[in-house]
Amino acid sequence: MNTLSYKTVSTNKGTVEKKWYVVDATDQVLGRLASRVAMMLRGKTKTDFTPHVAGGDHVIVINAEKVRLTGNKWQDKKYIRHTGYPGGQREINPAELLKKNPIALVEKAVKGMLPKNRLGRAIYSQDLHVYAGPEHPHEAQKPTIIDINTIK
Repeated sequence: MNTLSYKTVSTNKGTVEKKWYVVDATDQVLGRLASRVAMMLRGKTKTDFTPHVAGGDHVIVINAEKVRLTGNKWQDKKYIRHTGYPGGQREINPAELLKKNPIALVEKAVKGMLPKNRLGRAIYSQDLHVYAGPEHPHEAQKPTIIDINTIK
């Protein structure tokens, strides 16, 4: 019997090949940017995607302070946190958060689109690099500049 045998390729931590990409957030809508970056971090843009492995690429987001929100979200959207003490609920809108910490908007949006488990925390801490300005310290990795609008 002459049959063609195809094997399902399942990557693991040792066989995954991670590349470095630079994404410019200038005038990009925050949610669309975050969903596409999360997809790249997770590895869903690769042909050998394995759900239980951190097989995505390293993504460097530059110009995070120039991200865009649609509608009245700069004032109406609220980020809520709790201090842990009674009556300790605090809220902040994106305009104030951008002044306080320019990279927090992008980081919060991407983190919310990653899995809520050990894998998501590992991907977020190791593979996402966000910078407020156009410079980043990862030139030695020779990252590829990618247009985020081409990712589907």
